[in-house]
Amino acid sequence: MTETRRKHLVLLARVLSAFTVVSIVVGLWLSTKDQIPTDFGLLLAFGANRRVDRMRRSFAVLQGADGEATFVEIVDRNIAEVEMLRAELAATRADLVDVRGDLRAAIRHVAVVRYDAFDDVGGRMSWSAAMLDDEGDGLVLTSIAGRAESRAYAKGVRHGNSVLPLSPEERQVLSAVIGAARKARTA
Repeated sequence: MTETRRKHLVLLARVLSAFTVVSIVVGLWLSTKDQIPTDFGLLLAFGANRRVDRMRRSFAVLQGADGEATFVEIVDRNIAEVEMLRAELAATRADLVDVRGDLRAAIRHVAVVRYDAFDDVGGRMSWSAAMLDDEGDGLVLTSIAGRAESRAYAKGVRHGNSVLPLSPEERQVLSAVIGAARKARTA
């Protein structure tokens, strides 16, 4: 607790105590003056004393016991923690925006089609794979396996369209990966 707050609390306690003492004195004085019946004056003094006791207990709660933090200190600490958490939340939100931007540019939609490129070669050893990011940019890789040799091709894709002509299998795999990317964007 700051020194200023402590001084304010002590001043408040003194004012409340002075008010209570004045109430008691006035109640006793009135009861001795025959202006008010004695019982009423004592009742007034007793009521003032009870108010003082309640105020002292309330003040003790605000002030805290020996070695314990005061109510005001606890509230100050909690306010500081909430402000710190708000700052951390704002930083986390900014990081999340950055991560989402990076994720949109990452190749994360992949599809593969296996097939027999030649009638004399079985086992579906040839394949085409399409890999795209959220914008539909990426590439199509194709490996065609024959009996004596094998060839590999890479074709770029921009916004879901190839810059080079595609084989039927490459169009099939590109359509599959574009469909998966659309589902991911709508989910």
